[in-house]
Amino acid sequence: MTAAQEVSTRDLAELVETAKIERVIYDYAYYLDMNLPDELAALFTEDCYVAYGPGFGAEGRRAYRETLDGIGTFFTATSHHVSNVAVTFADDMNSASVRSVLYAWHRYTKEGKADGYFFGQYHDEFVRDDQHGWRFSRRELRSSGVVDFHVKKQIPIGRA
Repeated sequence: MTAAQEVSTRDLAELVETAKIERVIYDYAYYLDMNLPDELAALFTEDCYVAYGPGFGAEGRRAYRETLDGIGTFFTATSHHVSNVAVTFADDMNSASVRSVLYAWHRYTKEGKADGYFFGQYHDEFVRDDQHGWRFSRRELRSSGVVDFHVKKQIPIGRA
């Protein structure tokens, strides 16, 4: 086997830890779609930062949890589809920067309001500890485009 063909211990560790991070991302979408705000908030660190748009988000898990109170009354249904997950680990493998692609559909409770669609990306920072595993420390939603979406101002993806 040549040096180029060898798989290092680090390579294997990154594959395993990437799968664990992906699971947290997929659990986030599931908990959001199932209207499980307590489970959703538990995926974040106590000192997390979340931005769903300019001036719309929260600092800290408690404040973030409060922003979730409306998901059961504002929406009758949502469906979040996350893909193209790209993970970059810090040297110590206890933190990671993650980018993923999002397509989301929202059915609103307000009668006559058209369904809302979001197309864009999540830009996340994750941290790992022995007690909780991987959790979001930062989550930023960036937009490629929207149709009848309830958040009127978005953070752009930064397309060149």
